[in-house]
Amino acid sequence: MKRKVLFAAAFVFIAWAATSCEDLEKCKYCKLVSTDSSNGEVTYGFPTEYCGAKLIAIEAIGPKIIGTVTTVYECN
Repeated sequence: MKRKVLFAAAFVFIAWAATSCEDLEKCKYCKLVSTDSSNGEVTYGFPTEYCGAKLIAIEAIGPKIIGTVTTVYECN
């Protein structure tokens, strides 16, 4: 009987521990988007997941303009 209670308690603890960290950090998928103002061409990069401090750093990056191409991170 004690063994069943111990296994049940361990299962509940592991289930709680596996899901509790996901709620603490906010995560978003961000991709690099480049827009050419001379011809309107838009190029998208691959979305990558960022969480916590890395997400804050990515969102703080402003648009970069090189010639007629503007590049910025878009996060969802």
